[in-house]
Amino acid sequence: MREIFQIVVYQPIFNAFVGLYDLIPDVGMVILLLTVIIKAVLYPLTSSSIRAQKSLSELQPKLEELKQKHKGNQQVLAQETMKLYKEHKVNPFGSCLPLLVQLPIFLALYWVLQRGLTTVNFDGLYPFVPNPGNINTVTLGLVDLKQTNLILAVLAGLAQYWQAKMLTRKKPPLAAGTAAKDETMAAIMNKQMLYLMPAMTVLIGAQLPGGLALYWLFSTALTALQQLVLFRQGRPDDKSGILEGKIE
Repeated sequence: MREIFQIVVYQPIFNAFVGLYDLIPDVGMVILLLTVIIKAVLYPLTSSSIRAQKSLSELQPKLEELKQKHKGNQQVLAQETMKLYKEHKVNPFGSCLPLLVQLPIFLALYWVLQRGLTTVNFDGLYPFVPNPGNINTVTLGLVDLKQTNLILAVLAGLAQYWQAKMLTRKKPPLAAGTAAKDETMAAIMNKQMLYLMPAMTVLIGAQLPGGLALYWLFSTALTALQQLVLFRQGRPDDKSGILEGKIE
């Protein structure tokens, strides 16, 4: 399995990283271009995950009302929950599966950047990819991406907050029904994650080489922009979003 991962995922990304550096000998620009390329390849999967997350967030009030209505009857609750998912064409696993597919790519990219920024080992290059000998980790002649960089970590955290904020369901009006009276436990957890994830991004990013924090920043910002575009386009089968009213 490890050899398959190396050949199918890691090596192509590592060769792309080195090949781009041969063309543009600025590691910051290489990280930006590599991030854009990977995001473009994963665009359909990411879009599917974003739509699923948004749909689940919008459906949360009705799910909570079902829990209250069928408290103590797990069988009926499960049936009504699946009926609700089917009615609104929501796949509860739709946000997880695309992320699982992307995980090996993210891990490979992490190791590629870790290796490219901290070592000069170029084993595994394809014959047609020139060996640069070494990689200058200073970008724009100013920032050494081999060193930790708190500013980049903070910017990555802010991008994470922006992305999470767009997925946070707005509190519905009181007229929407019983689900609007109080914040549910899920809503409270969503708010906690809104601040927890960016904080973790800053803490972790501040301990990694600046190049990895820079990738994190680029990747998160591009995902947030993708979310913005998808949310503005809206769902073709739902002009007004999922109704957050009372379940009859």
